[in-house]
Formats: sequence, structure tokens, C-alpha cells
Amino acid sequence: MDKLNVIGSLREITRQMEMLDALFRHATEGIIVVNSEGTIVMLNPMAVELFGYQQMELKSLKIEDLIPARFAAKHVQHRGNYFAEPKARGMGSQMELYAKRSDGSEFPVEVSLSPFQTSEGQFVVGFVIDITERKKQEKRILEANLEIQKLNAELEERVQQRTIELAKAIRAVEESQQEVVRALEKERELNQMKSQFVTIASHEFRTPLATILSSSSLIGKYTATQDDDKRQKHIQRIKSTVTNLTEILNDFLSIGKLEEGKMQNIPVLIDYNEFCINLIDEASGLCKEGQKIHFKYEGKPQVWLDKQLLRNVLFNLLSNAIKYSSEHKQIFFKTAARAESVCIQIQDQGIGIPENDQRHIFDRFFRANNAGAIQGTGLGLNIVKSYIELMGGTVTLSSQLGMGTSFAVSLPLTVPVELAAEHV
Repeated sequence: MDKLNVIGSLREITRQMEMLDALFRHATEGIIVVNSEGTIVMLNPMAVELFGYQQMELKSLKIEDLIPARFAAKHVQHRGNYFAEPKARGMGSQMELYAKRSDGSEFPVEVSLSPFQTSEGQFVVGFVIDITERKKQEKRILEANLEIQKLNAELEERVQQRTIELAKAIRAVEESQQEVVRALEKERELNQMKSQFVTIASHEFRTPLATILSSSSLIGKYTATQDDDKRQKHIQRIKSTVTNLTEILNDFLSIGKLEEGKMQNIPVLIDYNEFCINLIDEASGLCKEGQKIHFKYEGKPQVWLDKQLLRNVLFNLLSNAIKYSSEHKQIFFKTAARAESVCIQIQDQGIGIPENDQRHIFDRFFRANNAGAIQGTGLGLNIVKSYIELMGGTVTLSSQLGMGTSFAVSLPLTVPVELAAEHV
């Protein structure tokens, strides 16, 4: 019986040794074991690949041979201090660390150290990660931040310029107290708008940028082929977040164009049914799990409307219906093209809008009290209403808290004057 126990124990030890050896050989991080003199005594295949040496070459080197020459001398002292008081710790999160390959080239790394002792003496195992890709992503994010700061500076300059223009207007009507009061009120509104813009913009940019930073950091850790799905997941998060930032900037640019009177209604003849179907295909990419857009079309196939303005109105309403509805809720899109107008209804089964908030829902920067953590600038519906009015139409809403919201849009069909004259 004792002999059987011994054999069983030996088999278990052998099994555990095989598992440890497999973990060591197939680890996605470089693993290097050095003794108290700094001599490399063991390393795994990933470490060999990272540093570009042959297996036997590395075993004859000291750890300082893998460190750029400008740091190697000091590292000998650091190594001595570490072995005097060994403890597990990470390196590289708060400082810049670099390693050196066999060809002399350098690359940024993160290193974790863990000491252990055997009958042969004190050793330390180091886990090495190549963070070259992470550094590249951080550089891209820094460049994106600088671009955003530039945009903010340009917007600040615009606000300051308008404030200067307003001051000139006040001086021009100084003799009229009523005009002065109106001008001061306008200045107050502009300053309030500036404050709202800065608050909303800083909040809406901070969250996506944090997402990009975290995803780009995680990508650098997935170096093995089998981690490709994880890399693609974080790459998709970055793409989606950049798209969100682009939409936010587009909203701000649209407001500027509307204020400056640069937006015009230019009707063209469009295949309205095909237009709506293509738009639904685009918006469906935003749908959560179980959501579906149900489309119903009535009336004539072609209409005269401004294609770009119409696209922006419908896409904004559909994306809102998706965003403010939970998974497995349905969105209904009905439209009817009549002889003189187009009627549109977009209805969701979302969170609804509180009754006290409904009269302000089209105001600039306004967001309903129950919007919570759902991202938004409070500009979308204000732009929608402005575009609809630019096309000569109207928009109304009906909503019940917790049950959903419905928007009804009516747009007149206007044939260009020169074409209308040909049919007289």
C-alpha cells in the first residue's frame, strides 16, 4: 500500500511539473529567471522571441545585457538593493522602462518581479510585456486630444468674437435704454450658452476618450494569435467611440451653420420608399439586442424634398428611438406620401418623456430629467426642429412615461418654380 501511495504521489508530481512546464513555455509574456548575481538562469520561448537571442546565448548573459547602456550601470545597484529586500512588485506603470534586443534596438516594456528561494539560493522571476503598440495608441490619443483642444479654442474664439460684436451693438444703441436692456439680455444668453456648451462638451468627450484609452491599453496585452477576438472587440469599441465623437462634433457644426444662415432647403426628386429603406438599414446597425425597426409605407413613390435635411431628421429620430429604448423593444416607422405633403410617424417603446419636460424637449441643450447616464448633448431634437421648419414643416410629440414616445412630422412637397412653370 505504501508503494502504491508513493507511485501515486510521483505521478501527481510529474503531472504538476508537466503543467507548470507548459504554462512556462506557452505564456504570452516573456519570463526570465535570474540569480542574485544577475545571471540569467532560465527563460521561456516568448522572452527569447522578444529579445532576439538564441536560447543558449541568453543563458550566458546578465540581466544588464538586456537593458539599454545608459541605464545598465545604475541597474546593477538597483538589483543589489532589490535582493537585499526582495518583494513582489510591478515596474513601468509610473515610469518609462525600455529593454534592448540583440541587434541593439530598444522597445518599451512593463516588468513585474517576484522573488523566490531554493536550496541553490535567492532568485527572482521577471515577467516582461512589450508595450510598443500601447505606446503608439497613447500617441494617437494624445494627438486626438490636441485636435479637440484646438477645436475648443476655435469655438471659444467664436464666442469671444460674438461677445465683442454684441458689445459694439450695445455701444451703438446706448441712447436707447430699451435697446441696451435687450442687448444685455442677449449677452447673458450667449454667456449661458457658452457655459452650457463647455459643460456638455467636456462631459461628452471625457467618457469616449476614457473608453479609447482603456481599450488601446488592453490591446497591447493581447499579443498571441488566439487573442485576436479580444483585440478585435477593443478595436470595435474604439471605432464606435470615435463615431460617437464625430456625431457630437457634427451636431455642434450644424448649430453653427443654422445660426449663420448657411443651411438652405433645396428640394430634389427622390425615390422616397427606397430612401427610407436605405436609412433603416443604416440605423439598424445601432439597434440593441432584440430591437427591430418596423416600416410601413403608403402613397406615391417619388417626392420633392431636401435629401440631406430629410436624412438628418429621420436618422436622428430613429437613433433616439433606439437609444432611449431597452433591449427587445420595438420601433415603428410609418410614412405616407400624399399629393401635397409627407406625413411621418416614429414611435418607440422606450422610457418616455416626463410631462413637465415635454414643452422644453426641443430647446437647445435641454435633456429630460429621466435621461440619466444615456449619452447626449441636448442638441439633436433642437436641430431636428430647425431642419423641419427650414423645410416648411411641423413636428409634434406625444409621450407617456415608461411607455414610449411618438414623433409626428409633416413636410410640404414643394416643386421647384422652374419645373412647376413647365407644367402650367
